[in-house]
Amino acid sequence: MQLPIRPLACLAIATSAAFAAERPNILFLFSDDHACQAISAYPGGILDDLAPTPSIDRIAKDGLLFENSFCTNSICGPSRASILTGKHSHLNGFLDNGTQFDGYQQTFPVLLQEAGYRTAMIGKWHLGTNPVGFDHWEVLPGQGSYYNPDLKQMDGELKRYPGHCNDVVTDIALDQLKKSKDSDKPFMIMAQYKAPHRNWSPALRHVNLFDDVTFPEPDSLFDDYSNRSESLKGQTMSIKNDMYWGHDMKFHGESAYPEYFAKGLPNGEYRRMTDEQKAAWDAAYEPLNKEILAKIEAGEVTDKEVLQWKYQRYIKDYLRSIRSMDEGIGKILDELETSGLADNTIVIYSSDQGFYLGEHGWYDKRWMFEESFKMPFIIRWPGVIKPGTTTKSLIQNIDYAPTFLEVAGAEIPSDIQGKSLVPMLKESGKEPADWRDKLYYRYYGEAVHSVAAHDGIRTDRYKLMYFPETEEYNLFDLVNDPQEMKSVHHDPAMAQIFAEMKNELVATRDEYRASTAVIPVDRNQEDWWKKRQKAKNKQAAEAKHDLIFIGDSITQGWEGKGKAVWEKFYGDRKALNLGFSGDRTEHVLYRLDRGNLRGQQNAKAAVIMIGTNNTGHSQQDPVETADGISRIVSIVRARCPKAQILLLGVFPRGEQPDHPMRKLNVEINKLIAKHDGTERVHFLDIGETFLDENGVLPKSVMPDSLHLNEESYQLWAEAIEPKLKELGL
Repeated sequence: MQLPIRPLACLAIATSAAFAAERPNILFLFSDDHACQAISAYPGGILDDLAPTPSIDRIAKDGLLFENSFCTNSICGPSRASILTGKHSHLNGFLDNGTQFDGYQQTFPVLLQEAGYRTAMIGKWHLGTNPVGFDHWEVLPGQGSYYNPDLKQMDGELKRYPGHCNDVVTDIALDQLKKSKDSDKPFMIMAQYKAPHRNWSPALRHVNLFDDVTFPEPDSLFDDYSNRSESLKGQTMSIKNDMYWGHDMKFHGESAYPEYFAKGLPNGEYRRMTDEQKAAWDAAYEPLNKEILAKIEAGEVTDKEVLQWKYQRYIKDYLRSIRSMDEGIGKILDELETSGLADNTIVIYSSDQGFYLGEHGWYDKRWMFEESFKMPFIIRWPGVIKPGTTTKSLIQNIDYAPTFLEVAGAEIPSDIQGKSLVPMLKESGKEPADWRDKLYYRYYGEAVHSVAAHDGIRTDRYKLMYFPETEEYNLFDLVNDPQEMKSVHHDPAMAQIFAEMKNELVATRDEYRASTAVIPVDRNQEDWWKKRQKAKNKQAAEAKHDLIFIGDSITQGWEGKGKAVWEKFYGDRKALNLGFSGDRTEHVLYRLDRGNLRGQQNAKAAVIMIGTNNTGHSQQDPVETADGISRIVSIVRARCPKAQILLLGVFPRGEQPDHPMRKLNVEINKLIAKHDGTERVHFLDIGETFLDENGVLPKSVMPDSLHLNEESYQLWAEAIEPKLKELGL
């Protein structure tokens, strides 16, 4: 189901044919984990001469290259969610790869559709839910596969394509270009490659590429992580210690040398190959494998030399996996030329984040260090951008959505956090006077690779990182220490800058609404809460429920003073109570994404009433509490895709109408009422049910002017019953 078309959009659609010639097409070419230092158009790369990227370089030659392009959160899914929404992770709700993306929130593809564009999504999606806002899509399930990949179709079926994934994405993109040319609408095509994501598996025509090359090693390959946060030593993404025998290093069988090559995680790509494909693979890898293993067995290599061998195996496979993608991009650019589409088509090349190519001894991403924080952004716009230009202006992936919307002549919603690049594009990279002077980054921590949660800001010269678990700051001078080898936060000479950067970090969090209300946090230090979380996860996993209640102590009270009313109204309706006493929005966010909704994909309805503890514990700004509630709505909508959501206004607290906390809750309700009528969401404020004719909250209804008794649970149930029946319960 698509979002309803707004009145403004109707006008846009009505005039789409007239503007088609004026409004450019947009072709968004996107990859996964492609580091800027592996693109020869970017300055200063040590790999450029040995592993050029000529097709990507064509876009830079004809357009504008951003040297300081960054992501908001250096993981695959979160970066993609920021691109779609123009918002940081804490507001779009996709904090890590274990999240489900709510495609029915505001996204630029939906807005482009409403503005009269034909939209298509091809390739890697990695957001857990189906794409929304596209006239055509076929996407890789999860991470997808390099060899003989399956792509999920719009009817939900999987279609297997023979060959290599890069070639498949290219072929489908070419087909979509031809279909779009025949349309009377301008188009937005997002062609998204899996490469060069781990495990870096090349097209078979490239398995011997670079066999005769020894790539230079990065200066920090043997980093010992001194002079920075202790948390750096706890990561598990080092080439030395954390690469697998099969998955990463391409050996068969069990690890013969676990001191060098981790056990487990076999090469799943090999198992997908045909016999012919396996033969070609083995012919390339097995001789080199036998050679290094013989040297290890004979004691002819040192530990350092084994690490250096692993680096060469890694970097060659990484670069090999890029080659077929670059070839495919060349074919797409050629098709634009031969079809006559090139002059009116904006072409962008980008990747979801950067990647470590041995810097600091690492592979992968996640850290705010430059190599993974940076992401490529190269754009050509014939007749607008001066060819061959570069800029050092600070941009971020939240800027893509407003840029695409302005290009399309569509209105940019005021809640988008990014800034349109169009003024900069028209001035060949020269930034407007009001352009930003700093960027905000936040990584929330995942079990994968054990990278510590951290956030921070970056200016054109300095970077401040904060690690909440250890309460550490790191400060880097990017001019004098571009490789970020030493934090100078303890340097007396940097005391003033350190203080200013800390103040700026606090101000930037506020600017981007990164409040406590939207950052998930547990209460596992409280034993009862931990036990209840575990019990509710078990209850959810063991049975499917039609009706789910989500909230704090007021909702938990259905198991106490409201128990008899619960049995009367919900006892035979397969209802699940997810109320936890004392919870604020951030606690609900934590538990909903960590098991409370497990197995509830077919739930019919969810009742949400949360926020009064945000008011009561700290009298939190209503805007912040409303942000947290919005994120809860998104999680439920994504994880319970069939559920109608009954969003209740926060119940009144405080006996008198002028009670400060009552007023805060009224303001919260005004803000969250905007969700009414959006996809599967129904807002209902039943607060007056509990008040007398003078707006007073009687103690007979809420004895402490907050919690309900049996009478008030009866009032609650009666007030929402008509709506539940309307929704099919």
